[in-house]
Amino acid sequence: MEIKAAALLAEMQSMQGEAQNLAPVQGTGPRQDFAELLGQAVNKVNGLQQTTNELRTRFELGDESVGLEQVMISAQKSSIAFEATVQVRNKLVDAYKTIMNMPV
Repeated sequence: MEIKAAALLAEMQSMQGEAQNLAPVQGTGPRQDFAELLGQAVNKVNGLQQTTNELRTRFELGDESVGLEQVMISAQKSSIAFEATVQVRNKLVDAYKTIMNMPV
C-alpha cells in the first residue's frame, strides 16, 4: 500500500486552514446566529457521511480510482465529526437542563 505523502500533507494543511478560520477573531464583524452555525456544522457532518458512503460504494463496485486508504480516511473523518456533533448536542442538552432547573 502506497501512501502519498504530498496529498496527505496538503489535506492536513487544508484542515489547519479551516481550523484557523474558525478561531475567534477580535474586532467587529458580522455576527452569525448560533442556530445558523449549528445548522452549517450538521450539514457539513452530513456531507462527510455522504462522501464516505459514495467512496465505499465506488470501492465496492471496483472503481480503480478509489483506494482503500481513501475510504478508510474518509470513514474516520465522518466518524470523528459525528462523535463531536453528538458531544456538542449532549453539552447543549445538559446546559438546557441546568437552566430549566434554576429557581426563578
